[in-house]
Parts: sequence; structure tokens; C-alpha cells
Amino acid sequence: MKKLMVLAGILSMLSAVPSQASAAGVEDEIGLQMYTLRNVGTPAEQFAMAHKAGFEHVELVGTQGLAAKELKSLLDKNHLTVTSSHVQLTALESDYAQTVAFNKAVGNHTIVVPWIKPEDRPDSTKAWIAYAQRLDKLGAKLRKDGMQLAYHNHNFEMKKYDGVTALEIIFNHSRAENLKLEMDAAWVSRGGQDPARILKEYPGRIYAIHAKDNASIGIRDDEMNFAPLGEGLLDWKTILPAAKASGVKWFIIEHDKPKDAWSIITTSHQNLRAALEKLPH
Repeated sequence: MKKLMVLAGILSMLSAVPSQASAAGVEDEIGLQMYTLRNVGTPAEQFAMAHKAGFEHVELVGTQGLAAKELKSLLDKNHLTVTSSHVQLTALESDYAQTVAFNKAVGNHTIVVPWIKPEDRPDSTKAWIAYAQRLDKLGAKLRKDGMQLAYHNHNFEMKKYDGVTALEIIFNHSRAENLKLEMDAAWVSRGGQDPARILKEYPGRIYAIHAKDNASIGIRDDEMNFAPLGEGLLDWKTILPAAKASGVKWFIIEHDKPKDAWSIITTSHQNLRAALEKLPH
């Protein structure tokens, strides 16, 4: 009887190993965009909150207002590594060497163009092609320096020009090795497009997803109608498997205007981790 109990205990321990490994593996797919915490005290307090919430990886916003040495110290103190960093295109082009050196110093090798000001946005097929070629050229340059370029969408890239969305024009006029996409699924949906369709049609191009949700009008109006992942309108049961099949490496939690940053990031983190753990690994 004692031998049977010992054997049962061993089997129980062995059966627990895969789920523990799965949980550990899932955590290495999850990141936090630090823009979400921009109104939470000092940079030191922001990174401490990320660590306290259980994150192991973060996406930066430029330099976070710090020197590279200070930033690296905060990252190390909070046991955080960098997935990527948002850098405006004009800043990247005008301060190229300095930007590359800074990012390498803090352990980052992916730079994301996050936004185009309304006055600078292309407004025709020809203009979007030119913009795509500009990104492609910069991406090739970064690749030679050991870096990867990516682009982060909002809703305006979902507008169609001659029947093709601006986002797809960018894809079609740049090379996969030079330019990846960080897909913001919530903004894709707000632009009238289906995140799962884009993931399926462009395998290998989308390296990360900004994991946040849309709320209905009248719900979270004071938070730009964004919600924690899994508590809104998006079909994550379709999006997440499509993302895995497409080759997405990172699922990065973000919220544009959180009233309670701690509640948003912890709820999103918990929901995302639970959803990813259900997927085949």
C-alpha cells in the first residue's frame, strides 16, 4: 500500500511538470508596453510595477527619459528584458547611430515605428508605396547593424486605396526580412478589418500583437473605449490560434488610457496567460 502511495505521488509530480513548463513558456511570450504606465510615478516606480505584476518582458517608449545606463540598471533591478522599443521614424532617421547604440546598450534589437502624425500620413496608393519603400530601406540598414525594424498600426492603415488597405500596401512593397508588423488587434478591428484574416494572409510578417480589447460605446468611454484583453468585443479564441499559426513571437499588453493601470495590466496579464496556456505549444 505504501509503495502504491509513493508511486501515485511520483506520477502526480510528473503529470504536473508539463503544465508548469507550459506556464513558464507562456510567460516568455508575454510583454508589457510601458506606455500603459506612463502616468504611474517615476520611471523607477513604473518598472517596479511591471515586475510586481509578474511581467518578465517590456516594450519601451524611446529612451523612457533615461540615459542607457540608468535604464539598463532599472531593467536589471526588476528582472526585465526588452522585447522592442517604439521610436518615431523621423527621430530614428535623424539620430540613427545614437538610437541604435542606445537600444543595443539596454539589450533591445527590435525598433518599432509606432505612429504617423495626421499631417504626415500618406493619402494615396502612390504615397503609401513610397512610405513602404522608405521603411524597407531603413529596415535593410538596421538589419546590417543587427537590428530589426517593425511597424505598429492604428486604424487609419485600414483605409483602402484602390481596394487595398494601406497596411497591405506596406506589406506588399517591403520585404519580410526588412519589415515586420506589430499588430494592434484592437485598432485593426476599429478600422473595420479582421485581425485573424491578416494573420492568416501574411504568415511570418507579424512578430508581435498588442493585446488589448475594445469596449462598446457607453462602456469605458473615459478610457477611449479600450478594455482589458478578454473583457471586450474581440474574438481572442480565433485571434490567438491564428497568431500562433502565423508565427507571432510576442503578445504585448497595452492600454492607451487606463484609469487604473494596476487593474488593467494585472487583469490583462491573467486573462492572456490563461488563454495562451490553453493553446498547443
